[in-house]
Amino acid sequence: MTTSWLASALDSPFGLHNLPYGVFSTADRPERRRIGVAVGDFVLDAGAAARAVGQPSVLLDADTLNPLLAAGRPTWTQVRAALTAWLSEEQHRAALSPHLYPVDEVALHLPFEVADYVDFYASEHHATNLGKIFRPGTEPLTPNWKHLPIGYHGRAGTIVNSGTEIVRPHGQRKAPSEPLPSFGPSRRLDIEAEVAFVIGAGSELGKPVALADFREHVFGVCLLNDWSARDLQAWEYVPLGPFLGKSFATSLSPWVVPLDALEHARVSPPARDVEPLPYLDDRDGEPWGLDLALTVRLNGHVISRPPFASMYWTAAQQLAHLTANGASLRPGDLYASGTVSGPEVESRGALIELTWNGENPVKLPDGTTRTFLEDGDTVTITATAPGPDGTLISFGEVTGRIVP
Repeated sequence: MTTSWLASALDSPFGLHNLPYGVFSTADRPERRRIGVAVGDFVLDAGAAARAVGQPSVLLDADTLNPLLAAGRPTWTQVRAALTAWLSEEQHRAALSPHLYPVDEVALHLPFEVADYVDFYASEHHATNLGKIFRPGTEPLTPNWKHLPIGYHGRAGTIVNSGTEIVRPHGQRKAPSEPLPSFGPSRRLDIEAEVAFVIGAGSELGKPVALADFREHVFGVCLLNDWSARDLQAWEYVPLGPFLGKSFATSLSPWVVPLDALEHARVSPPARDVEPLPYLDDRDGEPWGLDLALTVRLNGHVISRPPFASMYWTAAQQLAHLTANGASLRPGDLYASGTVSGPEVESRGALIELTWNGENPVKLPDGTTRTFLEDGDTVTITATAPGPDGTLISFGEVTGRIVP
């Protein structure tokens, strides 16, 4: 594994094997957004670094990742190789050192302008749990679930950066015991711990993206919390699906981990007991299950550890299905896995599952309990993946605090 002249990068989950991209600003120039790369305890100003070593780049000098996303895989590979060389070769230390900023002294922003947003429902454990909660005594999975990755189109304009306060949404809600709906703040506000995939190179309208072309279009991976107002959702989603119960806010982590950094995290997906149609059949192709370990904290207390390797549908299958009807891709498109849940209670990625729809409240160290989120609660999701030679890759965190 390549080593770095930057000491804090040597044993860091933000080492040279990771090098995630983001957008940052500094206290002295808060209005100036710059592309940064996380390395050790620092953020490297990528555009300034390129100029300092005599390789100026209009892509790295941008104030958002979108131009780099649009450049395509050959360019992504070249840029990553250049960054690795600059941070590993001693000859670049003097030129790059002035462009390293302590990560705790910069402000991180939404790393790219989101074009379209799609959220899937790819965890069999999550879908089974919700089926048991809402349709007791019947088959928990709907008849289509193992034939296609179910998803919905969300609202790109309400994707917010990690740390943004989440205002409790208002809408119509109707409890089973109430004769009529009422309008007011959600009483059953929830989280969804998810993994998101960032599209780089677009595709032509009318031409589906095949499973084998996944890596040509996906630039990298983020963490995502698809906040959910379960009471609003339950009343409105029949027959068209999620709407106001989801569209008020979706939080995204500030670091985009390059897909190329995750080669050592790739695993085979769970065994499928229903044969997929040919366009979703990945049995003879590259495995795109990912061994990511998520951790969910509520007010600093760990309440869940969801395993991403257990997801039934892979990101490659989701992309193939997303475009199967000829829908086109654009740089900055974002699609998410849906709630990540494992087979154990402590690995469920949403409060509705953890508390079994409020029947079994989560107990916190301060003696309080939660069925759903209260004003003032802070939810933080982190994740790691295996890197080369026993190293870890960090995805940073996505966090948000509920306000009235």
